[in-house]
Amino acid sequence: MTRFSAAAEDVAKRLRDGMAGGVLSFPLTSLREDGGLDLAAYRAYLTAQLASAPGAVFPACGTGEFFSLDEDEYRAVVGATVEIADGRLPVVAGIGYGWAQALRFARIAEEAGADAALVLPHYLVTAPQDGLVEQLRRIASGTSLPLIAYQRGQVAFTADSLRRIAEIPTVIGLKDGHSDLDRLQRLTLAAPDGFLFFNGASTAEIQARAYATVGVPAYSSAVHAFAPEIANAFFAALRDGDDASVTELLRDFYVPLVELRDRVPGYAVSLVKAAARLRGLPVGPVRAPLTDPGPDDLGALAKVLDDGLKVVGAVRRSD
Repeated sequence: MTRFSAAAEDVAKRLRDGMAGGVLSFPLTSLREDGGLDLAAYRAYLTAQLASAPGAVFPACGTGEFFSLDEDEYRAVVGATVEIADGRLPVVAGIGYGWAQALRFARIAEEAGADAALVLPHYLVTAPQDGLVEQLRRIASGTSLPLIAYQRGQVAFTADSLRRIAEIPTVIGLKDGHSDLDRLQRLTLAAPDGFLFFNGASTAEIQARAYATVGVPAYSSAVHAFAPEIANAFFAALRDGDDASVTELLRDFYVPLVELRDRVPGYAVSLVKAAARLRGLPVGPVRAPLTDPGPDDLGALAKVLDDGLKVVGAVRRSD
C-alpha cells in the first residue's frame, strides 16, 4: 500500500499511465539573442513538442535551464505549459535550491496549475541523510503539490532514507541520475507499492535497457526536445522488444551524441538547444554560465542528428 494522499495518488496514476505510453518530455526554454525570455517562441515550440504525444511534460527543469530563470520567468513558463497542455498530460515543474527557495517556486507552480513538482538537487553543499529527508519534509509541508525527489550530484538516498521520504504523503516518486544500479535496486526494493521511479541519467536512452532490468523502465528524454521522431522510435522499439532497432539507434545516434556531449561541460543542455536550432525550432541560445557550441562541434552535431533522423526515416528540416 502507498501512503499517498488522495490528490497525490491521482497524479501518480496519471504519471504511471503516461510513462507507460510515451517518453517524459523536458522542454527547452526559449530565449532571445539578448538573453531575455521569449514566451511567444516558447509557446510555439511547446505546442509542437506536445503534438508528438509525450507521457508527461516537465517544464523549467535542468534541460529548461531552471537554474537561470528568475521567478517571473518561471511563472510565465510554467503557466504557458499548463495552458498549452490543457489537462491532456501531467505537468511537473522543476523546483530547487534550499527548501525555502524551493517552496517559493513550488507555490508559483501551484498557482500556475502544475500537477506536481520535481525537486532538483539542492545548491552546493553535501548533506547527511537526515538533512536530505528533512529538506523534502519542509517542502512538502509548505505546498500541496505532489513531489518527485531527484537524486543526482550531491543527493543520493539510502534505502532507509527512501523508506522515510516515501512516508511523506505527497512524495510520489524518485528520479535517479546516478546510474548506480546496485543502489537503485536496493531503493526499488525498499519502496512501497506504487512508488514511482524514473531513469534520469544524462541521455537516458543509453542506459534505458539496464535501468529496466532493475524495474525502472520510465525515463526522461532530452532528445525529445529536438528530435521527437527519434525519441519516440527508440521508446517504441524498447517497449516492443525490438532489440535490433534499439541497437541501431544506440550505435548510429545515441552513442555518437553522448561522445560529442562529453567534450564540453554543459553540453548536456547546450547541444540539445543547438540541435533544436538546427531543426528550425524557436529556442534561441543558452544563458551563461552555459555556452553555445562552436562551428566544429555544430558541424559534428549536424551529422549525428542527420544520421539519427535517417534511421527513423525523417529529415532535419521540412522547409
